Amino acid sequence: GMDPDMEHIFQTFFGNGASFSFGGGPQYHRQQQQQRQGGQQQQQQQRQAEAEDQRSQILKAVLAPEARERLSTIAMVKADKARKIEDMIITQAQRGSISGVVSDAQLVEMLEGISEQTRASSKVTIQRRRAFDDDDDW
Repeated sequence: GMDPDMEHIFQTFFGNGASFSFGGGPQYHRQQQQQRQGGQQQQQQQRQAEAEDQRSQILKAVLAPEARERLSTIAMVKADKARKIEDMIITQAQRGSISGVVSDAQLVEMLEGISEQTRASSKVTIQRRRAFDDDDDW
């Protein structure tokens, strides 16, 4: 059997209809698909549609109208960034760490936080590369 702790974590994420947070992950779906025949694919698509639906319902519930508008604008330009923000908001909503509604200002702060993370991580790689270049200069 599964480790009871793992089982609990697993249930928390995948049980009780909470699977919309990451819907089992692409790998999991792929394995499931290989094990079964085509009829299951439709079910999977339906599950994904439901998961997306649940996502947007949560976002609708916790985002102020102007924050939601900003997010959909971002999604048109940078889908992956918008998705990251959505994941953050949904995770926080599930944990109950969002009280009330996320305002436009709060959303902007989150966006800046993500941009800083991205900048910081790209800065690290640049510095690392430079260090390697120095080693080559003998």
